[in-house]
Amino acid sequence: MTIIVRLDVMLAQRKMTSKALAARIGIAEQNLSNLRQGKVKGVRFSTLDAICEVLDCHPGDIIDRE
Repeated sequence: MTIIVRLDVMLAQRKMTSKALAARIGIAEQNLSNLRQGKVKGVRFSTLDAICEVLDCHPGDIIDRE
């Protein structure tokens, strides 16, 4: 099984750039980029919560399992 990050899809649906999202949630653009590309080994619940709050979505909308 593989974990798939669909953050790009949510950003496109919300017409928001990753730069704007990073600024709104207070993390470095590079960290958000690594998350978008699936290069991270983990994500803090507080970061996930902030992303979901800004994008008005649920964690399952941006993280999936195949």
